[in-house]
Amino acid sequence: MRRSARIFATVAVTGLAVSACGGNASGGSDGGSSSGDTLVIGVDLPLQGASKDASESTVNAMQLYLDQTGSKAGKYKVKLKVYDDSTAAKGAWDDATCAKNAQDHVGNTAEVAVMGTYNSGCAKIIAPVLNQDPSGPMLMVSHANTNPGLTKAWDPGEPEKYFPSGKRNYARVIATDDYQGAAGAQFAAKDLGVKKCYVLNDNQTYGQGVGKAFEEAAKKQGIDVLGNQAWDAKQPNYTGLFTSIKASNPDCVYLAGVFDNNGGQLVKDKVKVLGDNSKVKLLAPDGFSGYPEFDGLAQAQGAYITFAGLTASTLREEGGPGADLLDAYKKKYGADPATSYALYAVEALQVILQAIEKSDGTRKSVNEQVFSGSGISIPAAESIVGKKLDIDTETGDVSVLDMSVLQVVNKEEKFLKPWPLS
Repeated sequence: MRRSARIFATVAVTGLAVSACGGNASGGSDGGSSSGDTLVIGVDLPLQGASKDASESTVNAMQLYLDQTGSKAGKYKVKLKVYDDSTAAKGAWDDATCAKNAQDHVGNTAEVAVMGTYNSGCAKIIAPVLNQDPSGPMLMVSHANTNPGLTKAWDPGEPEKYFPSGKRNYARVIATDDYQGAAGAQFAAKDLGVKKCYVLNDNQTYGQGVGKAFEEAAKKQGIDVLGNQAWDAKQPNYTGLFTSIKASNPDCVYLAGVFDNNGGQLVKDKVKVLGDNSKVKLLAPDGFSGYPEFDGLAQAQGAYITFAGLTASTLREEGGPGADLLDAYKKKYGADPATSYALYAVEALQVILQAIEKSDGTRKSVNEQVFSGSGISIPAAESIVGKKLDIDTETGDVSVLDMSVLQVVNKEEKFLKPWPLS
């Protein structure tokens, strides 16, 4: 898209280097070997495909915040190095690319922490590698990973298998899918009056997890879950899939996955076979949020999305650091970030910067600031999300749990209401 290309060109001239897989782990301008007390924070995101706009605005927001803070954390100078964990061929995050990025993060000796990833499946590949770094573990803080298993018991062996050293090195600043799936199901039952819902998942870590959480909570709400099956992202159309679903007469379809996985065609065929979203409700988790391509679809209008945090519009209304950053962003780029997760990336950056400030500048010490002692605590007056934020030193989970319900109206994601979490 022309808009995203213009935005990222602006990032490039600030000194950030964008490398397809992390690229060269040495050299000056690419954020590799640095002189003096300059430390590098890796930023690991999918920069190709449907996630492009969201990822580019995320990098822009982080760099803007870093510029505002003088690119410093205590006595250390700090800069970002951007890694692309997607491929052009796949148009989304890629297992092999995530694995290569993990090695590149460790190999870049100036790098002390990683902000990312966007996709939980990619995080599950990178986190164990960073955990075994002989000079670490190396800290990883995600703004968008919602799969519960990264920090707490979920699937067999989780989360211990991501921390082979026996020490934690992964944290996040948003709520998890056990909360998000439940919120979606509660909203469907209580606000929309849904009685029968069919769950489709994208057969990936995130989609399977949030689909499982939605299904379990939906049953508790009295919703008849008609099925939970995977959609194949490589299919040219899904008319046959929805024709088979139509026979069970659902009044709701829940798309548990990410829009990157052929979500556009899936939504088009849902409406083609089952009817528009006023007839058969369409619900999705945050894997469908922040995609202009999805928001612009005629067939997406009226769809509901849960978002595991507060939206940019909410943060602007509440004032404070988040609103100030949004105003500065809009002044520079002419619009708000393409995704509200861009603000959570800045929140994750705040966690990393505080850890660096308290550390001796080594990977091991940076990680220890998060997972030992007094840990990381960001006062409400400084926090981008406007609330006091603490990272649990045992698990890496965040103390602030928010959930928003959005609806696609006039090709935009409109904030509908907050959803209480328990």
